[in-house]
Amino acid sequence: MHRVLLLALLLLPGLAAAQIRIKDIADVEGVRDNQLIGYGLVVGLNGTGDRLRTSVFTRQSLIGMLERLGVNTRDQELRLETKNVAAVMVTANLPAFTKAGARIDVAVSAMGDATNLTGGTLLVTPLLGADGEVYAVAQGALATGAVSARGMAASVTRGVPTAGRIANGAVVEREIPYRMAEAQTLRLGLRNPDLTTAQRIAAAVNRGLGGQMARAADPRTVVLDLRGRNPVEAIARIEQLRVEPDSVAKVVIEEASGTIVMGADVRVSTVAIAQGSLTVRVTETPQVSQPNPFGQGQTVVVPRTDVEVDDQNQRRLGVLPRSVTLDDLVRGLNALGVGPRDLIAILQSIKAAGALQADLEVR
Repeated sequence: MHRVLLLALLLLPGLAAAQIRIKDIADVEGVRDNQLIGYGLVVGLNGTGDRLRTSVFTRQSLIGMLERLGVNTRDQELRLETKNVAAVMVTANLPAFTKAGARIDVAVSAMGDATNLTGGTLLVTPLLGADGEVYAVAQGALATGAVSARGMAASVTRGVPTAGRIANGAVVEREIPYRMAEAQTLRLGLRNPDLTTAQRIAAAVNRGLGGQMARAADPRTVVLDLRGRNPVEAIARIEQLRVEPDSVAKVVIEEASGTIVMGADVRVSTVAIAQGSLTVRVTETPQVSQPNPFGQGQTVVVPRTDVEVDDQNQRRLGVLPRSVTLDDLVRGLNALGVGPRDLIAILQSIKAAGALQADLEVR
């Protein structure tokens, strides 16, 4: 039984006009993280690693690592039975402007049939970018934050013991060049594309820094002409400017979890709503009937049935007036006695009737 959570974003007139910093709604294009990935081995596990007989890649990786360290195990390959080693995938995000020698966090996830990585140590693992170049090298003790205990007839697991993190576990070996200080033109990318918001950002930049240095190119992009200005100083000032973001009226419904999210600009035309269903409840309460003492009767079970019919006739047809606000809509539905399980169906029906003046997105 899903519980329906109605997240009604009730924005008062004063709050609706709230000014938001540009740095919170837009990013400088080209200034972003880069994903890194690598393959490595975790050692030092307490018998919870991969089974080498079934995890062929772990066996081959272990043999290759030992050979690089001068240990030849090719002749004894079939005798490798350790369960203290696990093959893992290592991932990390390389932030923008990260210099060589800096440290970043890494995430480690088991690939084979290892059951627990707690207490393991990741061996030297090169982390590659999308271009195949090595940008960082990871190594260190792994922390999963999970608890796992197993007995003969029961087991308890809290968290995910086959995945963990290493804080500051990778050293950056190569930085991604980006010379912002030499840029003559930069572009701001809106996180939520909207033409009105883009135009307001351009107007705020022109007012704050003077001239006509900013223009909205499309709903997602604002182009900045920085010729004759210090780009770093200009971006720092632009980030602190405040604008009022705009967005389309939208209702988002996630049926799997029963979640409804409605924006502040949602409006409803005149519509009548009636909701209810017929409920029949049958209750069986059998009773035992016994004969009188020294009587000739028998003990029998007497059935007793109670039938209740609820047609919910107390619920009336309600009318929502024209162009009601989100606050009025929620109050109107609550006044009708609508339960949370029925809100999704009612909103979909209002949209089908053409009375919901907003986009309806069902996930």
